[in-house]
Amino acid sequence: MAKALKTGGEVDSFCTKCRMMLNHRIIALLDGKPVKVECSTCNSHHNYRAYPPGEAPRAATGTRSSAAARGPRPVRVSASSKLETERRDREVTWEKAIAGKGMSDFTRYDVSGRFDAGMLVHHAKFGDGVVTRVIDANKVEVLFKDDARTLAQGLT
Repeated sequence: MAKALKTGGEVDSFCTKCRMMLNHRIIALLDGKPVKVECSTCNSHHNYRAYPPGEAPRAATGTRSSAAARGPRPVRVSASSKLETERRDREVTWEKAIAGKGMSDFTRYDVSGRFDAGMLVHHAKFGDGVVTRVIDANKVEVLFKDDARTLAQGLT
């Protein structure tokens, strides 16, 4: 029979600082289970971890583990992969907008010019782009291959 756990008692836990399963002192319990522990080796305080990272808990025979009961874990998407996806989508949109267009279809960008949504422009620094929206009388948003930029218009 397992010994009842109590605050101040000892339990084996994975230490996040030592990176090993070690003896820990229980700092906090919740519903009879350790929540916060202190490593007896390095004295660091951290959440209780019954298993090292990557090891699955051993489920009792005939019962489903709580992780299995919850279903599959949602896929985490890192910020860098989100940015990469946004960049790729922006590039595809740009390619579709200028596909099959000749140089004569592009209007040379000039701050004194007036532009409408959908117009193709050629900027001396940023290259070919498409006007995605007119922000106001003096600003337009233009999608270039690398990024969308706000440009001036109608200035004399």
